[in-house]
This record gives sequence, structure tokens and C-alpha cells, in this order.
Amino acid sequence: MLSKEAQKEKNIHFWDEFRKKMNKETSVTGRQINWINYPTDVKDIYIRMEVNSKGAALCFDIQPKSDDIRQILWEQMTELKTIMETEMGIKADWNEESHYWNDRLISRIKWEDKTLNYFNDEDIPKIIEFLKDKLIRFDKFYQEYKDIIVNLAN
Repeated sequence: MLSKEAQKEKNIHFWDEFRKKMNKETSVTGRQINWINYPTDVKDIYIRMEVNSKGAALCFDIQPKSDDIRQILWEQMTELKTIMETEMGIKADWNEESHYWNDRLISRIKWEDKTLNYFNDEDIPKIIEFLKDKLIRFDKFYQEYKDIIVNLAN
């Protein structure tokens, strides 16, 4: 187990390395984007990355204040499920009622590799490649279908 300070240093180093790797990539739109804070252009829809001893994951979180809007967005995403999973290259974990955060119910679509361990230094390059690949694939899907999602959320 790492100390708090060692964990903080590891996190800073990891995300700096990831940022450097992703700075070389552009969106399918040709724009340079901040991959770590992927711009969904929709309030209350977030792309999150998680790394820990149990794996690495890219998450698509839907968390509006209104459960009705969340359900509409979730329904639309399930209609795009086959297209999305084909683009992503792996099946996702689809959880309409994943968890609560700040008193909001979150619906989550998660692509993960459970074979990776953030605390195994040999896995770090694999984790970076996994997240990079999934973000680039997600961007290709999202840019194609973003207008539908944006219009439903507004």
C-alpha cells in the first residue's frame, strides 16, 4: 500500500504521461481537445476514466438533475448500443442505475479491462494504451451521434 504522498505522486505522474500521449491526438473533427476532460457539450454528461488495482475503465456517465431526462438519454443510448459497441471494439457494462453522486442517480456505460493493475508498474503503458484507444474510438462514435444526444438533453 502506498502512502498518501506516494499515491499523489503516482497519480500526477500517470496523468501527466497520459496527457502527453494524448496531446499528439486530434479529435475526428480535426480539433485539438482536452482528452482528460472530454468535451461532451452536454451539461451533466461526463466521460470519466478510472484506474485502480482492479483495472482501467472509460465511463460514459449520465447524471442530470431530472430522472426523466436521464431516462430519455439512457433510452437513446440503448438504441445506439450496437453501433457504439461495434465502434468501441468491446462490450460495455450498461447500468441504468449505477450509483448516486451528489444526490443524483447516475446511469453509466463502462468499458473496462479488469486484467490491468494500476499499482503494477508494468501495466502502466498498457493502461495508457487502453484508455487512449477507447477515448479515440469513443470520439469517433460521439462526434457522429452527438447532435442527437445534445438535442435530447436540452
